[in-house]
Amino acid sequence: MMQTKIEFTGPAAMADDGGVNFAARLNGQDIRCHFSEETLQDVDPEDLHGDPLAQFEAHRFRLLAAAEGKILKGLMTEGTVSVYTSDL
Repeated sequence: MMQTKIEFTGPAAMADDGGVNFAARLNGQDIRCHFSEETLQDVDPEDLHGDPLAQFEAHRFRLLAAAEGKILKGLMTEGTVSVYTSDL
């Protein structure tokens, strides 16, 4: 059985919907992790940063852990794993 190799390469970049995209590689293939604006606000409502990129960086570990969980379950669409509040 092949081992799944996930690399979170970055960088974080603003998405068109006000969320954040983060580049990654899955078994050598480029993929994208997308974190909705709502997810960024809900990850820690007591610790809000005005800027989505600053909010992502402040909670990067938790957000990428949620993305990794979805990747390992195969929950991607067209090379993108989308992380929502319900995934946290």
